[in-house]
Amino acid sequence: MPLIPEEPQIHESAQGPRATPATGRTAPTPRPVPGPRPAAHPRPGRPGPLRPAPPVQRTPHDVAVATPGPSVPVAPVAAAPAAAIPQIQLIPASAEGALDAAEEAVDLLLDSGRAPGDVLVITTGEQHPWAAHELSFGEASYWAQHDLGDDVFYADAAVASRAASRPVVVVAVNGGPDAAAADALPLARARAGTLLIVCGNPQQINAVLGTGV
Repeated sequence: MPLIPEEPQIHESAQGPRATPATGRTAPTPRPVPGPRPAAHPRPGRPGPLRPAPPVQRTPHDVAVATPGPSVPVAPVAAAPAAAIPQIQLIPASAEGALDAAEEAVDLLLDSGRAPGDVLVITTGEQHPWAAHELSFGEASYWAQHDLGDDVFYADAAVASRAASRPVVVVAVNGGPDAAAADALPLARARAGTLLIVCGNPQQINAVLGTGV
């Protein structure tokens, strides 16, 4: 009986990939290849992408951590304040009418809202009636009114240097020796905080103060 040629046998070792691994576990299903991902941060010992390296983090073993102490504010260096220069107003008046002009100026100041304690009035000649009245009770009572500082204070040029500065000083050049005006006007300008009002002869006042008011 003729022999039928046998079909070539396919040995197991020549087969393709097995569906089931030899260990008996199911082979993982192939997953789609993901698209490009952002570059991972370089790990120690592996070159990373060409970009600036992150700052080095030092551990406590590398450097001692300083404990922050209380912050001390540094005061800025302040410029020296400029000397205050009061505004000067001149009210032309004769020696006989200077005191009345000063009284009118005081009334206008109070009517405009100025506090009475802001005003100091200096006379170069005859004393203001208020000053003469207060001095009749003694100098202690007179200067106590000044120290109280709640009303207009009137002072003669001879004692005006004892008076404290006030925002407004009014000077009545109502006579007296020329030296009285020469001493009273510079003193009044030094005592005035914001405003100096001078009632009297403009030529005499300009000659003493050196201004063109």
